[in-house]
Amino acid sequence: MIDRRRFLAAGLGAACAPLLPRSAQAGAPGRLTATDVHVDGYPTVEAVKWIGQVLERETGGRLRIRLYHSGQLGRESEAIDMARFGAIDITRVYSGALNNAFPLTEALCLPYVFDSVAHLRRALDGGVGRAVLDGFAARGLMGLAVYDSGARCFYNTRRALRSPADMRGLKFRVPLSDIFIRLLRLFGANPTPLAFGAVFSALETRLIDGAENNMRSFHSSRHFETAGYWSESEHSYAPDILLISRRSLDALAPSDRELLVETARASVAVMRELWDASESAAREAVAAHGVRFNDVDHAAFRAAAAPLLDEYLAKPDIAPLFRQIRALA
Repeated sequence: MIDRRRFLAAGLGAACAPLLPRSAQAGAPGRLTATDVHVDGYPTVEAVKWIGQVLERETGGRLRIRLYHSGQLGRESEAIDMARFGAIDITRVYSGALNNAFPLTEALCLPYVFDSVAHLRRALDGGVGRAVLDGFAARGLMGLAVYDSGARCFYNTRRALRSPADMRGLKFRVPLSDIFIRLLRLFGANPTPLAFGAVFSALETRLIDGAENNMRSFHSSRHFETAGYWSESEHSYAPDILLISRRSLDALAPSDRELLVETARASVAVMRELWDASESAAREAVAAHGVRFNDVDHAAFRAAAAPLLDEYLAKPDIAPLFRQIRALA
């Protein structure tokens, strides 16, 4: 069992690597450590496993990935810092958790910037995705891939949400991102920043009334067991980012570095195939459990979100990306 509290209390970076088990230490010869807060079998987890399998096969076992899923090495915010300082090698992180430290990711998280999964994928596969991935280099990381993760919608324990008026006074979990905190306030709700792993107990104990996420996460986290209302707001298509420590990447031989980067890019197709197959199965499963689905007044939600969108479009680094995204709609 990893003593994560000891690890974090000691500080980040190479100096704290001895507090991790040898199998989880970045920099072990031929062994790359990867983390994900999602459970085993989740599409992003399986995509990183696939990367490891390809690396192991192509290098005759010289390069391998040891993946710690289900948040075994901590929360996403902790994983970002651990990767930046080289304590772990690879991590998959939700883009909303990156907004404050990596501003270009804000363009991917703005409300109603994408119209559909197809629109999102066109943007991520082109110049928008490349620009966002390149933006990590300035702070000790490299963006390997962007994993899209469907439409984010609201779910809660109280009632169907058909317009922002229905959210008034309700407490909703949001990631630690200014965009999502302010968006929920514009919708009239009380935003409550919480780590993903804390949401189930917060719903169960009524610390919060609801949350927002994609269907696959709603199912795999078992939030549907306590939150019986799902409202098709589709307010965000914010994707996930696969990152690697710059230190870890630079430590590889040039040929290994090239293999890793190419394999990570190829893993996007693997992840999407798994995602598309599992998303519909997740919807069927939560419906069978009794979750009630409802459509929403998208025009009302868009109107409520407009001031936030206008504010971010005044930023000189966000506006060009937004125009590129909308041109692909």
